[in-house]
Amino acid sequence: MDRLTRRADFLAARGELRAPAGPILLQARKRNDIRAPRVGFTVTKKAGNAVERNRIRRRLRAAVKALTGKVRPGFDYVLIARREVISAPFATLVNNLEQAFKRLHKTS
Repeated sequence: MDRLTRRADFLAARGELRAPAGPILLQARKRNDIRAPRVGFTVTKKAGNAVERNRIRRRLRAAVKALTGKVRPGFDYVLIARREVISAPFATLVNNLEQAFKRLHKTS
């Protein structure tokens, strides 16, 4: 799984598919190719200081890796996190994210 790094890719994913997942908002864009999926993470300064934001990103990366089978090739995904990701149990985080992927791909 690749990472989204360019702002244009994040903005492109913003306008297409959305699925809320508890303390996470999952956004996606279909790229119309069969390459590996790309994932980007957004954590605003409202979520805390740099240490807390990095912890949130690490938890989200681990949750996405746990759901490798649910992430489809040919899509760009953006996960926007709120502060509650830090205190949520990891199993709940993975379950919320799994449900969001199901809802997202049900509509696509």
